[in-house]
Amino acid sequence: MRELRCVHFGGRFALTAVIRTGEHWRTCFAAHAAPVCRWPTLAVLIVATVTDIRSRRIPNWLVFPFLLGGLVVSTWVEGWHGLGQSLIGMLLGGLVYGILAMMGGLGMGDVKLCAAIGAWIWWQQLVFALVMIAVAGGIMALAWATFGGFLGEMFSGAGDLLFGWRKRGLHTPADLNLSNPKARKMPYAPAIAIGTLISFFSR
Repeated sequence: MRELRCVHFGGRFALTAVIRTGEHWRTCFAAHAAPVCRWPTLAVLIVATVTDIRSRRIPNWLVFPFLLGGLVVSTWVEGWHGLGQSLIGMLLGGLVYGILAMMGGLGMGDVKLCAAIGAWIWWQQLVFALVMIAVAGGIMALAWATFGGFLGEMFSGAGDLLFGWRKRGLHTPADLNLSNPKARKMPYAPAIAIGTLISFFSR
């Protein structure tokens, strides 16, 4: 009986040690969540930038695993609270960029990438990142149009895109819609990368 009690006690001790070790690593991971989230995000943004510049596309094989990883990691680190924050970030990114995509100003690859980023950095940081992305995108668009010699055309198109929706609704003129092969397409993943990285360094 004494031996059985010792074995039982040893099993309980070992189980307790395993649980405490798991909680220790979970706590450490939560304390360093920003750096851990930063590296996968950085890697995905680099690949997305390269593919967007080369082909004007952001592949699903890159974005969907990244999005799922954000949900899983957030849940593991902060439980249901983390999952909720991750889902809100995903929905916010998808909603904001989804509206722009419906107006013809962005591609669906940009929408999915921003939603995936929101799943990793959560909605609070994403709000700041969206502002920085808009600033970076505006600067890049100005430089692109200036060197391309179509600055006036860009301002005219941007004005129509932003202020002409009352007359035409969300329907975008063919010459401004990114689905039109003849429309000028600026890769937006670099702007998303710059704005997101700025949001990390500002924390």
